[in-house]
Order: sequence, then structure tokens, then C-alpha cells
Amino acid sequence: MNTAYVETVMPISMAQKLQLRPAIQGTVITPDDPQYDEARQAWNLSVDQHPAMIVIAAGVEDVVGAVRFAVQAGLNITVQGTGHGVVRPANDSLLLVTSKMKTIRVDAAAQTAWVEAGVKWGEVLEKTQAVGLAPLLGSSPDVGVVGYTLGGGYGWLGRKYGLATDSVRFFELVTADGRLLRASETENSDLFWGLRGGGGSFGIITGMEIKLYPVSTVYGGNLIYPLSMAKEVYARYRTWITSVPDELTSSIVIMNYPPIPEIPEFLRGQSFVIVRGLYCGPVEEGEALLQSWRDWQTPYFDGWRVMPFSEVGTVSAEPLDPTPIHSTGAWLRELSDEVIDTLLRTVAPGSHGPSPLIFAEMRHVGGAVARVSPQASAYGNRDAAFLLHLLGVTPTPEAYRQLAQYAGQIKEQLRPYLTGGVYMNFLEGEESQRRVESGYSPEAYQRLAALKAAYDPDNRLRSGFNIQPTR
Repeated sequence: MNTAYVETVMPISMAQKLQLRPAIQGTVITPDDPQYDEARQAWNLSVDQHPAMIVIAAGVEDVVGAVRFAVQAGLNITVQGTGHGVVRPANDSLLLVTSKMKTIRVDAAAQTAWVEAGVKWGEVLEKTQAVGLAPLLGSSPDVGVVGYTLGGGYGWLGRKYGLATDSVRFFELVTADGRLLRASETENSDLFWGLRGGGGSFGIITGMEIKLYPVSTVYGGNLIYPLSMAKEVYARYRTWITSVPDELTSSIVIMNYPPIPEIPEFLRGQSFVIVRGLYCGPVEEGEALLQSWRDWQTPYFDGWRVMPFSEVGTVSAEPLDPTPIHSTGAWLRELSDEVIDTLLRTVAPGSHGPSPLIFAEMRHVGGAVARVSPQASAYGNRDAAFLLHLLGVTPTPEAYRQLAQYAGQIKEQLRPYLTGGVYMNFLEGEESQRRVESGYSPEAYQRLAALKAAYDPDNRLRSGFNIQPTR
């Protein structure tokens, strides 16, 4: 396992173990237990965390009991649902794993779903598509619902229906002092405002009710062009998106496919420029939108097709198995010629040799995301036009450090075209802790800091977005 983040472990006494175990219906694990190494693993294998204790919760009562124990023992609390999105490793903390909390209840008439803390989007997708409805999941159905939503959540229905966090009706949560609360527009509305975009800084979400949307058949996929055509493809994409309807959410990607057996042979070890996305309006309108690309140039591969929304994960086709990665991103004002040249120079293979990045994806935003008032929730940067995501595989700590430095240099070159803001769901590790204020407007961050002081003054929940409490 990669040891990019490794520290010492605070010992837990036998008396403390004996105190907690009878109160937990789930599983209590300490470093001397044989299942410790498996239980502490995050999805991102670059995270090598060593918690003082692990509680695998069976339900809400376990969450309450674990939090109250952590307060008594003087432990910080790290929450992990599916293992994605680890910002700070759970060293010396109580690692609270919610992956066994899997309840999903769909109300087709009300177009809502109740989702517990350990549920993945694919599980919600299966139940909602059975009644012709869709949740606002992201590009991977394998990601956990709660963590994705707390950070904002921009997916392939984003320009039409907005962010996942905008579709939450209410949260059920346990505060840092062990209280079970409900947060909505009418109950603990201050928390409801902060949880929508503020990450897991204010409480441990045990479940939430979300809105669903009448989407069952869509038109989506990938147009893959040779890398030699990248400048022309970028220029055409930039013009194309100025007139597309909100039903289309799309991106343009420089993809360096690794030479591994999991990649189809016709793509393996090669680099391409890709126009990908999803159209959720009438299929014939989506086909007409893409026909202009086909009339312009025949792509190397044309994967756009009519599909059930249940197959939305095929658009990005993200890996499902745990992988060591480094992820970062930034908001951009424009897709200028200079931005395009910078990405081609640094992400595509060239005279400098192969790039350490697997991809650089530029997502077109706007639409419903931008129409929500900036004051409606903590989530920031609604006015940005493009969201950049850089990602690479980092099999060793040295590779992780080198890629983080390389990606930082790319963003420095892009600085004149960046808004200065960040999308917190794309950041991790040290960068997430350092840049957290950039995820929000100055006014929103001050309000978040005050909220943190009210609900978690000792900053026990510091392993999410590390918002510092106002002193």
C-alpha cells in the first residue's frame, strides 16, 4: 500500500475497548485485531491511514454510541462510507465506517428517496430506475451518496436539474457531541444551509431524503478523436456549447489510456481527445445535436447511443477497484486558446515524454447550477463556466508527490484563466486542507466557521473539509 500519508497510532487501552464493544451492534476493531488492515483501507490506496479504533456501524444507535465514546476518550472522528473522497487520513482517530448502513426507500408518487449513509449511487439508481425516476448521481455509480452530496455533487444531469446537494430535502445526522438531529429548511435550518456544500464538518450524516427526477431514457456517450485533431476539437467544442440546451451536460477530455488489459485493445496505450456527455431531453433532439459533429469529422470511435439512464456509468467508465490516485481541480472562467495550448502541452504526450496524468477533463457547467442563489446553501463558485479535473495513478509515495507537483505547475500556468475557486470534491490530502476557504465565498466561509464553532467547537470532525471554528 502507498504510504503517502502515514503517522503514528494513539494506543487504545483494553479498558476502553471493553467499554465500547458491548454498546455497539456492529463491529469494533483495534490495531491488534486481525481484520484491522482490511478495515482501515480507503478506496484511494494512496491513503495509508492508521486509526486508533474502527467502528463499523450497524445503524444510527452505533453512530451515536461511537461518537459519545470518542468524546469521552478524547479522539477525533473520521467518517468513511465507501472509502472515496478521503481528505485527511484517520490517524489517531476513531474511524467510523458507515458502509453497512444500506437502507433505501423510494416514494415514486412523491419522487423522493430516503438513503442511509453507506449507500452507493448505483444502488439508488437500480431502485429508482425501476419506477422511471433518477437521482442526481455523479460520473461513477460506485461512489457513496452522502459524501458526494455534501461536497456539492455535479453529474451528468447537472445542467438540467442542478447539484445533488440542491436536491436534498432533509438530513438526519449525529452531531460531534452525540446528539441526533434533523436538518431541513424548517428544522435546524442553519445546519441545513451548511451541510449543503460544507462537507462532513458539522455532523455525521446517517441518512437523507433526496428529490428524484423523471429520467429513464437518455442519449449519451463518447466521441473519440485522434490527439492530432485536439486543437480543432477543442475550438469546435467551445463554440458548440454556447448554444446547447440545459438538457445537455458535457465535457471535453484529453485521455491517456494506460497500457493495461482492462482497456479495450483499440484504445490501450494511446492518447485521444474526447467529447463526452449526456442529453436527457427527447432522444431525437440529442441525436441532432451530435450529428453536427459527425458531419464535421468522422471520429475514431463513436460511442454516443440511446441508453437507459441506469447505464449512465458507461459514459465516464471510471474504475471500480481501489486504486492509488492523485486528484485535483479548479474552476475556469473560459476555455481560451491559451488554456487549450497549456493543456495540450502538459497533459498530452509530447517532447517532454509521457504525461503522468491519466486525464484532464473540462466539464461545462452553468444551467440549473448557476440559477440557484449563491446564498441558498454553503456551496460556492456557481458562476464558473468550466470545471477542470486532473487525475493520475500514483503507485508509490514518490509518484504521488511528483504528480501533485506536476499538477500544481499546470494550474499555475492556467492561473490567469482560473476563478481562484475550487470544487472541494476534486481535492484531497494537503491541498484540500489548505484550499478549503477557496471552496466558498468569503461571506459563506465566515458563516461556516461560525456554524462550526456552534456544532463542533473542538473540531473533532476535522477529517472532512477542515473548516476551522471561529474562536
